[in-house]
Amino acid sequence: MTTIFLIAAFNALFFTFLLLQKKPKGVHDRVLIIWLLYLGLYTGAYALLFDKLYDQYPLWTGSFISLLTLHGPFLFLYLSSLTRISHKIRRIDFLHFLPFLLFNIFLLVATFIPDYSTRIRMDYIDTHIHPPFLFLMFLAITALSGPVYFAYALRLLKNLDITIYNNFSYSESINLEWLKKLIFIFGTVWTILIGVTSLHHVFHLFSMHFCTDGLFLSLAIFIILAGYFGLKQQEIFRSHSPEKFITEQKKKKYSGSPLSEAEAKQIAEKLSGYMNREKPYLNPDLNLPRLAEELGIKSHHLSQVINDKLETNFFEYINHYRVEEVKANINNPDYSNYSILGIAFESGFNSKSAFNRVFKNITGDTPTQYKKAHFG
Repeated sequence: MTTIFLIAAFNALFFTFLLLQKKPKGVHDRVLIIWLLYLGLYTGAYALLFDKLYDQYPLWTGSFISLLTLHGPFLFLYLSSLTRISHKIRRIDFLHFLPFLLFNIFLLVATFIPDYSTRIRMDYIDTHIHPPFLFLMFLAITALSGPVYFAYALRLLKNLDITIYNNFSYSESINLEWLKKLIFIFGTVWTILIGVTSLHHVFHLFSMHFCTDGLFLSLAIFIILAGYFGLKQQEIFRSHSPEKFITEQKKKKYSGSPLSEAEAKQIAEKLSGYMNREKPYLNPDLNLPRLAEELGIKSHHLSQVINDKLETNFFEYINHYRVEEVKANINNPDYSNYSILGIAFESGFNSKSAFNRVFKNITGDTPTQYKKAHFG
């Protein structure tokens, strides 16, 4: 097991080195660098030192365990730097590290009270020793920290999906699907292991080594996957002024908007004419701010028209035109030497998987099925 932990620690430090070479680096890259560096050192220290902490420094074993409360805040900072349009980390965000700080202040004070500190143990060798209430409270906070942050992270990612579909005509490389799956699987495993650890503390079942080895084994797998995918992750909101992107959810977005019904109708007509005449959807990187700029209108007005007047979102609206372009060109002699995928790329799609998924969602058929049904 020690070898696995050391391999994970090496991987974390290796990915940290690769991220340091990445140019340009976004705020999320810098957060991930610090996070992976911490995970690498923490996992390596566990592999080499945890037995000694148990035997020789039981009080500081608690301090070592308190480091588990840092995983949630780091996950929060990483996601925030990716999903916030401003990318900035605010001072208030550092309050998420407060439980870790308070836990260690408590342990530090306890070192000056020998009778009190002897009751602070993680392994319960002597079952007649009753741990202090504050210690148990901090352990409970540590146990709950992971599941709470995992649930919150999934909520952030759900809101991000809404933001993406209201601002972008593509979702590949920006939808954080890899992170959503990783958080769900890792969060489930982590929560189960935290439950097992809680049983150890309440009923003295299992050994502390069994509990911590399981936690760090899952952490080792998380390190490798987060480092690999995080290295390739790009910024989501890379261009345009932050205020030009729409982040509010649809129902709350346009309350108090000065756009009248007549103005909305005029923008809708202008949009339709521009789409048919200039075909901006052929640009695979088209987003809401760019299209609004080309039309000479405000982003939130364009979004309001698409969502309320046309009853769709930006992603579906643009890709409907792309699908119609593909359908029109499948039997076009000018595209006789093109494969269906080649036509899709010429029509504004930027990946095979996106094209197949969007085409089937809109037409009900795969591209191949559609071609056979309509053109033999």
